[in-house]
Amino acid sequence: MEDTLEAEESGPFGAPLFDGPQARALRRVGVIDVGSNSVRLVVFDGAARSPAYFYNEKILCGLGAGLSESGRLNPEGRVRALAALKRFAILARGMEVNSLTAVATAAVREAEDGQAFESEVKSETGLKLWVIDGKEEARLSGQGVLLGWPEAEGLMCDIGGSSMELAELKGGSVGATVSGKLGPLKLQGIKGKGARRSEIDAGIAAMAKQLGQERYDKIYLVGGSWRAIARVDMERRNYPLHVLHEYKMTPKDLRATLDFIASEDISDLGKRTGTSSARMSLVPIAGEVLDRVVKTFRPKEIAISSYGIREGLLYEQMPDVLRARDPLIESCRASEAAYARLPGFGRILYRFLHPLFARVPDRRRRLIRACCLLHDVSWRAHPDYRAEICFDNATRANLGGLTHSERVYMGLALLHRYRNKREGTPFEALAPLLGEADTNQAEVVGKAMRFGAMFSAQDPALMGGLKLYPKKGILQLSLPKGDGEALFGEVAEARFKSLASSLGVEGRVRVIKR
Repeated sequence: MEDTLEAEESGPFGAPLFDGPQARALRRVGVIDVGSNSVRLVVFDGAARSPAYFYNEKILCGLGAGLSESGRLNPEGRVRALAALKRFAILARGMEVNSLTAVATAAVREAEDGQAFESEVKSETGLKLWVIDGKEEARLSGQGVLLGWPEAEGLMCDIGGSSMELAELKGGSVGATVSGKLGPLKLQGIKGKGARRSEIDAGIAAMAKQLGQERYDKIYLVGGSWRAIARVDMERRNYPLHVLHEYKMTPKDLRATLDFIASEDISDLGKRTGTSSARMSLVPIAGEVLDRVVKTFRPKEIAISSYGIREGLLYEQMPDVLRARDPLIESCRASEAAYARLPGFGRILYRFLHPLFARVPDRRRRLIRACCLLHDVSWRAHPDYRAEICFDNATRANLGGLTHSERVYMGLALLHRYRNKREGTPFEALAPLLGEADTNQAEVVGKAMRFGAMFSAQDPALMGGLKLYPKKGILQLSLPKGDGEALFGEVAEARFKSLASSLGVEGRVRVIKR
């Protein structure tokens, strides 16, 4: 058992790195992204493997609107973009960012006045705009997906206002990349749906030929227009968890949603999904592109990534040792260090509970480990609301490396950390995302943490040890004689019995000499 634990705590689960010198250099990392449709400033606290968004502001400037016809940046968009960049430069200085990188993509690199805009930005704001080509944009967006999905395998598809980028993801790295002029702002200038369809088909065929492959089991969608389509899919399906990252659709789902978009009033649909009118106006054309992407590459699954080029720039600055870490675990460790009453006890708690879950799959034990790290971070909340707050934090937190069902599993386990019953809680609305067996297991995890936390303020050696005998129907707690035995008071005994009951076994206590 000890060897198994030691093996688990190496590799991606090794000693925390979020407070080391290399990680500290990633605190307050600023990225400005000057795109064809939007200009955005993101300041990351990138010390943990899963980024925290210290600051995030976006202006929909439409720099690339009309570029196909005029060959120049949209004059109004140019004025608005420059004003936004002035503001962002001042904000970044005030936040004392460690590093600030400003990148510009398709609109600036293609416009005949792009260089003049670069010079104006430099003169007015002091910012150096790095104008990157399409392949570099694809590589960085692919790295952004890997930041949240270290195991991602398939095709990254990033749609901007003026261009679309594709990147192969395999073995934890970005492979072949390609870029095409298939952004909705670019395609708006083509009159007639048939002509636009021909342009899209030709563009995607050329990109597929450059990749040398026409079949990917999974595609990862990056970009605001495709996230808007995912919101509509949630609306159509009445999906209960409104978290876009790792939201998944089948090709059949997508087809139904594109038909739904075509049949609805776009303005009304935008209001119902919380999507701006500027973004929503691009959705029908973006949907045409996505329809042809899916028909060309024939994926089995379509996943939404909230991470893209900006997160890819953060990933670019991460040392390899940090990239190799599990984003969920590093983030939970950082939260424990910042907010728990006894930082470090989460690891002790996991080791105490490990015998109950030694035979569950590795990916599930990873969630249990994360729960143990987070079991106490909401202690400042009012006791009447602590369970619900824990549930909401887990299900809606900005964490990478979590499927939606895993979010609900963690939320339910943390809810049961503070509460025996789940009736009348926020879990009920999300229950359809979690099967019965996983629901029962999450309850066991929560009640195990609820019991183990009774020893948190004492010497870990006094916790004793747990051992589960499923065939005999016994959960045995071995307590050291003396202080360990005395710690097993009435409340601890009641929680131990509740844990045994959730496992469907009898709880027994054995006192041993130290």
